[in-house]
Order: sequence, then structure tokens, then C-alpha cells
Amino acid sequence: MKLTYRGISYESNPVPTPNNTPLELTGQYRGVHWRLNHAITHPMEEPTTELMYRGATYSTGTAQVVVKESYETPACIPTAPVDQLWVTNLEEKARALTLSNGRSIKKRQQAMLGRVAAEVGLSSDISNYWNRIQGKVHPTFRASYSRSSVSLS
Repeated sequence: MKLTYRGISYESNPVPTPNNTPLELTGQYRGVHWRLNHAITHPMEEPTTELMYRGATYSTGTAQVVVKESYETPACIPTAPVDQLWVTNLEEKARALTLSNGRSIKKRQQAMLGRVAAEVGLSSDISNYWNRIQGKVHPTFRASYSRSSVSLS
């Protein structure tokens, strides 16, 4: 069918009309009669159009699924025996955990010492005294130290 809009002529493709054959279902549920009148409709295909947004092209309508037929398997790289790797990694992890735990205790102790010094009215130089000179954690502090999220200092 030939159509014209604002002086531009174009050819129209008629849209197929859905099948409106009525569907009537009747039944009974808990003693009550019911009837369902429903028109059967068939899904219609959406027209495919090529669109562009900010330089990226895309299309509407049916999606095309791309299936990769095959893939390359990664090459297996020979490594050292597992027992040797596990022991060295475990020892290194234990050492790193111990050192980081000691560092966090020292930082917490320094923060507590600085707060106490500020409350008492001493200078801030006192906070650099005990741990910075001796470089170790006081033994009584480690016994009462808790790593829980509830502990405050």
C-alpha cells in the first residue's frame, strides 16, 4: 500500500492481525461455576532495525546468539613438588602473621599511651618512649590482648 506523509511517499507493509478465535473454558471450583473467555493471540515478530548510539551500532528484534565452537586448553606448567611449596609458604605465612600481629599491638599500645598522656596533660613526646626505644611488646600486654572486633583501645 502506498502512503504519503508530509509530502514523502513510502510503501507500507501491513502488520498481520492476531488470531482472535475466542477460547471459552468453563468449570467449577468449590461449588462455584466459572467461565473464562479469552482471545487467542499469537506472538508477533518485532521488526529488526539497525540503530546507532554514540557511535556504537546495535540492532533491535531477534537476538543472534554467538556460540564458540572450540576453545584452547591452557598449557600445564610443571612446578615444584607440593610438599616443599606448602612448607615454605606455611612458614612464611606464619612469620608474616606474627610480625603483623606484633606491629598492630605496637600501634595500639602507642595510641593508648598517647591518649593517656593527653588526658593527664603530658607532652606528646611521651608517646614515643617505651616501644620505640626497646622495640618489643610488653609481655603482660600480649596476654590480655584480644583480636575481637569488640575490643577497644
